[in-house]
Amino acid sequence: MNNSQSKKAVVRRLAPRKTPSQPRSTHTVETILEGAAHILEQHGLEGYTTNAIAARAGVSIGSLYQYFPTKDAVTIALIERESLELVREASEALQGKEHRRALRELVEIGIRYQLRRPQLARLLDTEQGRLASLMPDTVHAAAMRAALAGFLATYPGLDAARAERTASDLMALISALTDAAGRVETEVSPSLADPIEGAVLGYLNALCGS
Repeated sequence: MNNSQSKKAVVRRLAPRKTPSQPRSTHTVETILEGAAHILEQHGLEGYTTNAIAARAGVSIGSLYQYFPTKDAVTIALIERESLELVREASEALQGKEHRRALRELVEIGIRYQLRRPQLARLLDTEQGRLASLMPDTVHAAAMRAALAGFLATYPGLDAARAERTASDLMALISALTDAAGRVETEVSPSLADPIEGAVLGYLNALCGS
């Protein structure tokens, strides 16, 4: 099997097996995902198995496999679920506002996301990094990058042709800094947000001056 075929096979194994269409099946999927979240928070990656997820969710392992062919497929769906509200808020913050204000809001949204369920957020960041080489961006990560690239295309002094690359770099920068903050802080504060905002502005200013 060549590399292209091998990657396609991996992507198939990582994709959800079926999409819930009825309220009952939607509830089952949500129960599985919340069970997975609790396992990660309480037991970490060491205790994160499909059997543990099914037991915590109160469903049979067969029911879990009806929707998710592998543990990684569960993880990807959980990443999507957890990032939905983050991406919605961040996309709104980047629309129609003065650049400095929008960036500050973006930083604060990232911090709130990280502190809401810090252990879960950290482990999902780790897993998303591990899975990145096996499959394309999650839907919400791609949407976030597109919104940020559109915002940066109008940033004063920044080469619009570099907007997409800069968006990827800023997402990584903000994620790394908010992840570190989430290890020691419990709430959003100026002392937490100011240094992250400063790092973002410093990076952008360096690009504008290059």
